[in-house]
This record gives sequence, structure tokens and C-alpha cells, in this order.
Amino acid sequence: MELGFEKGRYRLRLSRSPEDVAAVQALRGACFRGGGLDADALDSQCHHALIEDITGDRLVACFRLLHLPSGADLGHSYSAGFYDLGPLAALEGGFVELGRFCVAPDVIDPDILRLAWAALVKIVEGAGAARYLIGCSSFQGTDWARFRDALGALAARHLAPPELQPGRRAPEWLDYPAQIAPDSIDPRESLRQMPPLLRSYLTMGGMVSDHAVIDRDLGTLHVFTMLDTTRIPPARLQALRALAQ
Repeated sequence: MELGFEKGRYRLRLSRSPEDVAAVQALRGACFRGGGLDADALDSQCHHALIEDITGDRLVACFRLLHLPSGADLGHSYSAGFYDLGPLAALEGGFVELGRFCVAPDVIDPDILRLAWAALVKIVEGAGAARYLIGCSSFQGTDWARFRDALGALAARHLAPPELQPGRRAPEWLDYPAQIAPDSIDPRESLRQMPPLLRSYLTMGGMVSDHAVIDRDLGTLHVFTMLDTTRIPPARLQALRALAQ
């Protein structure tokens, strides 16, 4: 897989060395664990994307990508450790799993997320293209009540159809649609509570699982997310393609 481009103050590229992977794991550790390294066995199977601030020669964001050529390969994904992905196995077109997306805690810049999406579009449309982008979209914390309005919005408007719903596999999960009445949602609060990555998934037509998983290891609550890239609005798709040139 080849990928690399610069826009403004940022450069996006794939890892080229063990030192790059170690830098990614350190940033993930700072974001997800409060320090140290965040590493697992899947790292060696993934491509790691780095977003660097050229002006400060600093890694400010990262994510990893796992190409799954067919539904038969879904069992090798990170998501399959928490969700039964059997209902998706018959889908044709291939999958790319996006994982461990994070931005340095002291950096707030929407251009970073736009750059990441431009790279993802370039990847899924490139060699070995895949139709579906999947992953676990995380809320920071395990107390679902903190994200009540956001979860309620997901339940009301963004659930995948029943035939594409992953089954329950994790030891701790929440049937959030059953917990939250749609007419009790505060729309402003739902937007404020929604993680930026998940929000951008949804604006492009993404769908989510009908249950959330409580991940004690990372201290997060997450939903399985899937985007059929053929559903991305044409104007948005064109803008992202242009950004990745």
C-alpha cells in the first residue's frame, strides 16, 4: 500500500520503520491509556498512518488499517473480538478496518480529521480497493449515561438494518436502543457528546450496531460502525479526492 501527501501544515504518510510504529504506539498510549505504549498482536498485520505537523516536526494523529479482501476474512479483524460479524460475511466488495484513530490530547484541529478521511477515500478506491469501511467507534469512558443523548440519536436514526446487524460476543454490552426513549433526546447534547470520528462516519452514510460494548481494557464504550463507501455523498467524495491529490 502506497500513501503520502501534504496539505497545509500537515503531512500524512504510512509507517516506514519500527521507530514509526513505536511512535504510533506511544501516541496511542497517551490517548487511550494515559501513558506508556498501546500495542497488540494486530499491529504487525496493519498499515499504520501517521499525521505529522511539519512546522513542529511532531506526530499529532494516527490510525491503523487492516485490509480484509472478503467477508470470509472478517474473523481476523479487531472488531470480531467484540462482535459476531457473521451477518456481514456475504457482502461483496471487500473491507478495510479502521482502528485506533487518535489525536494528541493537546491538539484541536478539524483539518486533521479531514486529512484522515481523504486518505481513507484514496485507500478504498486504490489498488486492492474495498467497498466497506468498518471499525469500533469509541466514546471515552464506560458510563453510558454520560453519552445518553448521543446514543439515543444513534438508536433513532443510524442503526444498520436487521440483516446487517452484528451479533453479541463481548462479555459486557448495552442494548442502548431499549434504554433511551427517542423523544427524550436533546439534539444539541447529542452532537456535543458524539465523538468527531463517529460524527463524520454518520454524515457520510455510516451505520452502527444495535448494542454498545463496554471495553474495560481501554476504558471506552464503543459501537460497531460500517460505511458503504458507495453511499458517500458525491460532493463530499469529490472534495476528499481533491484533498488527497
